[in-house]
Amino acid sequence: MTVQFELDAQAVAARAEALGGPSWMVNRRKEAAELAPTLALPKVEKIKIDKWDFVSGDVELTKHDGLTPEIEALLGDHRTNVLVERNGHVVYNELATPEGVLFMGINEAMEQHPELVEKYFMTEGVRVDEERLSALNAALMNGGAFLYVPKNVQLKDPLQAIFTMEQANGALYHHTIIVADEGSELTYVESFLSNTNEPHTVNAVTEVFAGANAKVVFGGVDQLAESALSFMNRRGVVYENARLEWALGHMNDGNSVVETKTHLVGDNTFSDTKAVTIGRGAQKQNFNIRTDHFGKSSEGFILIHGVQKDSATAIFSGTSMIHHGASKSNGVQTERVLMLSEKARGDANPILLIDEDDVMAGHAASVGRVDDVQLYYLMSRGLSRKEAERLIIHGFLNPVVEQLAIESVKDRLREVIEGKVR
Repeated sequence: MTVQFELDAQAVAARAEALGGPSWMVNRRKEAAELAPTLALPKVEKIKIDKWDFVSGDVELTKHDGLTPEIEALLGDHRTNVLVERNGHVVYNELATPEGVLFMGINEAMEQHPELVEKYFMTEGVRVDEERLSALNAALMNGGAFLYVPKNVQLKDPLQAIFTMEQANGALYHHTIIVADEGSELTYVESFLSNTNEPHTVNAVTEVFAGANAKVVFGGVDQLAESALSFMNRRGVVYENARLEWALGHMNDGNSVVETKTHLVGDNTFSDTKAVTIGRGAQKQNFNIRTDHFGKSSEGFILIHGVQKDSATAIFSGTSMIHHGASKSNGVQTERVLMLSEKARGDANPILLIDEDDVMAGHAASVGRVDDVQLYYLMSRGLSRKEAERLIIHGFLNPVVEQLAIESVKDRLREVIEGKVR
């Protein structure tokens, strides 16, 4: 019989108090711990996540030193402007940037720059009172990163962060804040890895702020193990004349809820969200990608490509919401799902919500099998059916792979895709 996991408010409060932090964070933890039991879980279509145990993992995570072979492979020759955390603890942090740029673990940032972290921590991006898992992240945060680029500083080289979870029955409540102040530019790539085959939980919240006239390019590759239960919540806030581009490879092997939402709050803003995934085995995944247009002449694009194998289930929901007052805005989305098995399931749900007259909006969605014409063409050139399918899938997912700014991460994503396809 399945069990609905209840939230023990006293246990959450006790764990939150033990984690500590500066006085404002202690108060924030206490408020979030009290609020969490009163909130519902994230709304997820067609998957009953109330049976998933998001709450019982140990938040006191063991510190490890050094770099694992998997981390070394991801770093490649990229050894500066790098942050590496194992089990929420910083083990490597090298920075070679203009003065004023901050890139460090979030716990270190709370100690060294408390007012700056407090300004952005769950104030305008993800809100504590949105749903239960976000409140738990605020109460039990035990790892994460903080990146701040001052006004008019334009970084040419990408910054890289690697986060690993290696503790059996542990829970990583990860929180990353990225701030591109007015007129600044940055490229950031992060990777999540599991290094244990025992059950563990990852509750990760990322808040990205693109100030007026700023540009942020965000790449993310999630590679958590089959034993990992994960909630990946990424949120962008984009101000006047700013741009935010997402390129996300969701390659987790366990059950997961993934949310990527962008708020275009200023006029003449732009966002482009590209995401790819491969589901296999019996895993269940829910992907919710949403762009909210608040400013005039804002543009938001969503592209989701998913591949489903074995008996995997995935729900792909894309939402473009143009709010009243966001005139002359444009929202376009596309969801495409390839099915490689009779038992696999992939649902594509494109949604347009329009509360303004003078706008443009469109959507497209498809769920189907590998194109027979493409297969025939490749097989007529001497490839086996399996090899032909493999090449088609790589091409299908390539729009996101090519967007990643660091070659070693790009190569790693190709390797992960290859392993899943084969």
